[in-house]
Amino acid sequence: MSIKTTRDAIRETLIAEMERDPRVFVIGEDIAGGMGAPGEQDAWGGVFGVTKGLLGRFGRERVIDTPISETGFLGLGIGAANAGLRPVVEIMFVDFFGVCFDQVLNNMAKFRYMYGGKASTPITVRTSYGAGFGAAAQHSQALYPMFAHIPGIKVALPSNPYDAKGLLTAAIRDEDPVIFFEHKGLYDEQGEVPDESYVLPFGEAAVVREGKDCCIVAFGRMVLLARQAAEILAREGIETTIVDPRTIAPLDTDTIVEAIAGCGRLVVVDEASPVCGMASEIAALAATECPRALKAAVQKVTPPAVPIPFSPALEAAYLPTAEAIAAAVRKTLQ
Repeated sequence: MSIKTTRDAIRETLIAEMERDPRVFVIGEDIAGGMGAPGEQDAWGGVFGVTKGLLGRFGRERVIDTPISETGFLGLGIGAANAGLRPVVEIMFVDFFGVCFDQVLNNMAKFRYMYGGKASTPITVRTSYGAGFGAAAQHSQALYPMFAHIPGIKVALPSNPYDAKGLLTAAIRDEDPVIFFEHKGLYDEQGEVPDESYVLPFGEAAVVREGKDCCIVAFGRMVLLARQAAEILAREGIETTIVDPRTIAPLDTDTIVEAIAGCGRLVVVDEASPVCGMASEIAALAATECPRALKAAVQKVTPPAVPIPFSPALEAAYLPTAEAIAAAVRKTLQ
């Protein structure tokens, strides 16, 4: 294995899948740079530099810059997928899905059903999300619960470089549409990643840590904070289980329920808005599937239901922290 960042793991996966399958191409805003203008070709590689280097390998027929028109180029990707190609479309920030939501809700999510299973839409849509970078309310949201709500779409939420590579490989090879969420705060996160190709199946959660006192279910970057909280609590003699669902559609309810039942206490950590979010979904799962096992009320650690502040001080107050998670675990033990 090699030590790689999440950014490198994603880029490596795109290269490997484009080399393996000539039907795979990437499309999005500024993913190559230099189109129709003087200056360096391949100057950007997307706003976070993920696709830098692909243009030189695959050319502009497979690495395609687009106008600022999410409805247009997501529609292009959906049509290409229906016609037999395997597009990887980059929506720069998840917030921009507001522009093209009809393409998601009423097109790519429903074609397999509308055509009686005789058509597939093997499209992967990569997008960034998450607060903590002073990007303000229109570039910082964690909107993944909205997409888990829509039948016909798969939703991946990696928390580390290893999962990012395995889940993205699975997404590109999948016959159904996948939205692949990349937290801005994870691009530079490092971890061990095999050099060879591998697939992590959707709907299989990871048990990151095992302990007897309380179960923590966390999503995306919140898994890192949960691990920090677990270290704080371990110094106090409190041992926690941490479950990382990895995908929220499909959701591995069996592993989550087993972990909750084993501990009898639950804390859910979710960066999304608390109303109709994944924290509420997991809390409901605990209430319906293992009510007799619960020894304390479920605790949710989420931001408040407000727009994400631009002010650094307010944004810091908005986000969950490791100490807030630790405090929630302590509350379940009182």
